[in-house]
Amino acid sequence: MSHNLQIKEGAFVIADAHYCKERPQLLELIKAIHSKKLQPPQLFLMGDIFDALFGSIEHTYKDNMEMIKLLQEIAQTMEVIYFEGNHDFNLKAVFNNIQIFTIKQQPVLCSFEDKKIYLAHGDFDAPLGYQIYTSFIRNPLMLKILKPLDNLFNHFILNFVDNHLKKKEDCKELDWFDDFIKNRFQNKYECDFFLEGHFHQNKLLKLEKMSYINLGAFACNQRYFIVKSLHNNTILEEKQFY
Repeated sequence: MSHNLQIKEGAFVIADAHYCKERPQLLELIKAIHSKKLQPPQLFLMGDIFDALFGSIEHTYKDNMEMIKLLQEIAQTMEVIYFEGNHDFNLKAVFNNIQIFTIKQQPVLCSFEDKKIYLAHGDFDAPLGYQIYTSFIRNPLMLKILKPLDNLFNHFILNFVDNHLKKKEDCKELDWFDDFIKNRFQNKYECDFFLEGHFHQNKLLKLEKMSYINLGAFACNQRYFIVKSLHNNTILEEKQFY
């Protein structure tokens, strides 16, 4: 899906930070951008930036308010583009000056210099069962029904989700991943690069009609990326923030 989005040299790309009380590291990077210590021309947030942030469910804002405020203020002076993930969605209810791409709008065809680049969080073409589930949890009517139930029972639903998320292994290598990607993208897209997160693999794969990049998760070793003009046969330079 094309949106005439121009990627700028030096843009920061952050994926899968899963920011929460147990993983606060992203806050320091965002503070460095907010204070102008770091000055990217654009900021791409590639989904699952928060471990749990659901638009219109105000209880999920509670522990994320400092980060939300900083991102809102950064977006007043810099273009911030946010691709919703499976942990952070319905974000137009949260951010009023950040460009948001929902799962239905992904992947997004962008340009950088003379290159065609698709961007996505990574779960836009998941199996049917997953798509039904994601449509269910994002549905405003369903959230309107679940919200008072969650409030009534002392946030039992959100606490259950939170405990489930804490048990996930975010940084393991997937031995099936290369074959999965080759089969998944076979003859589907013609572009120079396809960038997405979600799988946390930090891999570059050369496919028949494009170069595929699975972004490393910030939650794993505080990786983020800077857009460069063909850096080591890719367009991304990996950085670590300490």
